[in-house]
Amino acid sequence: MSSSKRDYYEVLGVTRECSSDELRKAYRREALKHHPDRNQGDGAAEAKFKEVNEAYQVLSDDEKRRIYDQFGHAGLDGGAGGGFDGISDVFAHMQDLFTEMFSGSMGFGGGARPRRGGDLRVQQRLTLREAAFGCKREVSVRAPAACSDCGGSGAKAGTKPETCPQCRGAGQVSNARGFVMFTSTCPRCRGAGRVVKTPCPSCAGQGAVERTRKVNVTFPAGIDAGQRLRVPGQGMPGPHGAPAGDLYVEVDVENDARFERDGVDLVARAHVPFTDAALGAEMRVPALEPDAEDATLPLAIPAGTQSGAVFTMKGHGVPRLDGRGRGSLVVVVQVDVPTSLSPRAKELLAQLDEELRGGGTASGKRAASAK
Repeated sequence: MSSSKRDYYEVLGVTRECSSDELRKAYRREALKHHPDRNQGDGAAEAKFKEVNEAYQVLSDDEKRRIYDQFGHAGLDGGAGGGFDGISDVFAHMQDLFTEMFSGSMGFGGGARPRRGGDLRVQQRLTLREAAFGCKREVSVRAPAACSDCGGSGAKAGTKPETCPQCRGAGQVSNARGFVMFTSTCPRCRGAGRVVKTPCPSCAGQGAVERTRKVNVTFPAGIDAGQRLRVPGQGMPGPHGAPAGDLYVEVDVENDARFERDGVDLVARAHVPFTDAALGAEMRVPALEPDAEDATLPLAIPAGTQSGAVFTMKGHGVPRLDGRGRGSLVVVVQVDVPTSLSPRAKELLAQLDEELRGGGTASGKRAASAK
């Protein structure tokens, strides 16, 4: 039977002088190419897949490779140093290979990709002025942070984590069922790919300790309530020194006594005496400006202005997030009617009423209209 077998180096497409790394890369390529899951119902591909695994099982073992190089297939079949161990060895090597191939993000790199730390979410309240024109704030974050004594590795100072012997650093273990590989998180290292034999006493091997820290966050001009900012790398630390997650800062904006915000527009309410509304007047209305707390703008109220009239002042609203100008200041007029009048004021209003009604006494007009 051995004479009919193809040369193992030929099966994997490598030279006899190839390194272990070149051998492994060739095996990955050929095994993936002929894997039964990709060639369902193809008997020839299944046979080649078994042949590739048998070749790799031999050549990846230093002792078996030495025997094969010296005696060929006959050396393995004849017991000159241990023969081929059968299909169980094939699947043992398959487990190592496909754990690497299909762990993480389907990459072909050696070992497991470190698990990224979790994200954190905090809320930060801003004033309307801060949200409109942007600001920098120190945001307090109470969460686990990388242990300074072990640098986040979880191992006592002077030691370091070791490759997990069960998954060989992959973070996952695979079990073969026929030609299908079932992969799960390694129970020993819990997916880290490394184990800590001597834990750091400061963090009990967790690599992180609870503490409050300050994170400088820049809030852009025009940000609004309900929006959030992402601060990369300021979230939960990753296990055993893996990259940290992100910090998400959710924005809340305080109510302002002078303005209501509507997107990029500001709404202000202006109280106007009814005489000014009737006769027209110049007045000043509140404005939101970056360089003045109590800024105002002039507004001309034309004669005959009614309560509820709206005046739009473009370019005096909230800056747009994209930097393309500002919204508008919308002024809503509220005409104030006096609630307490002196006798003289009542007399004058009666005369005004008479004039507006076109002559005759006001009381007479009202009496006539009531009949």
